[in-house]
Amino acid sequence: MSWVKVASAQELDNDEAKTVTAGGCGLALYRIDDEFFVTDSMCTHGAALLSEGYVEDGCVECPLHQGRFDIRTGQAMCAPATVNIRTHLVKRDGDDVLVWVGAEK
Repeated sequence: MSWVKVASAQELDNDEAKTVTAGGCGLALYRIDDEFFVTDSMCTHGAALLSEGYVEDGCVECPLHQGRFDIRTGQAMCAPATVNIRTHLVKRDGDDVLVWVGAEK
């Protein structure tokens, strides 16, 4: 269990997302109001990458069926998504964005 660098802070603007990998798992990295958040990358409703979704007001909208999730908590906000997504510990160290591998938030 350790912190793993997944990106440089400069790689993302506010309200953007990208797919990253840590510990062999695909994750979605988001930047909101200059803070970073990480969730599982796959929507719990359909096989879609959340990092390709629309990010607004602290939520990500699935690009496939428009289910919305709170990026900070992982909570499913509207149908058709009813199952929450997992969130992961993340921190910034200088320009490095790190994810804790081996533990959920």
